Amino acid sequence: MLRLADFAAVIFDMDGLVLDTESTYFIAWQQAASAMGYDFSDEFCRALSGLHYQDIEPRLLEYCGAEFDLQIFNRLSGEFWRDYVNAHGINIKHGFTGMLELLINQNMPYCLATNSLMVNALECLELAGIDDVFPIIITRDHVQYGKPEPDIFLKAAEVLQVDISRCLVLEDSHAGIVAASRAGAVSVFIPSTAQVDPLTVELSDLVVNDLAQLANVISA
Repeated sequence: MLRLADFAAVIFDMDGLVLDTESTYFIAWQQAASAMGYDFSDEFCRALSGLHYQDIEPRLLEYCGAEFDLQIFNRLSGEFWRDYVNAHGINIKHGFTGMLELLINQNMPYCLATNSLMVNALECLELAGIDDVFPIIITRDHVQYGKPEPDIFLKAAEVLQVDISRCLVLEDSHAGIVAASRAGAVSVFIPSTAQVDPLTVELSDLVVNDLAQLANVISA
């Protein structure tokens, strides 16, 4: 059984774990694809979950064909995304507030480690109203390789000044869990989609439904 007291720090992913951004990305991608005459299935969008855009682009070309115009897609999806979040905001995932209170009450260091670029991460956090919550934010800008490579989590541990093996990494995507495993961290998988890769579960140290359940488990 995992206990919070056994760790020196907690590392949060952002998209799909702290913020319900993935649903907003899926909507924007599908709207942009439709405007270009393509159809992105929900399954295809979910397969891109947790990847940095640098890794998403080859998947788009493989799915749509070499003639797919990435520049137009990037522009359109960005416009559709901004229109959507400006109208609807970005929701915080269930249980995050309680988990944060637990960490603060236990004086447990924590940080955010995301595949997003810093400018995008800060924008999302601001739209969700929690731009002042994380004292440390590690993004794709800080490392050579994004998830599923371990670099982001290793950098987070370095900044936190703790050994990665004493970090509890909270992730919702396969790419994130693979990165945590490669880094040597203890990982908790909190799926953000109904379909779960069995390999993701196998690589995880714990699987829970949401952050509220996790807070109950690790504080017991």
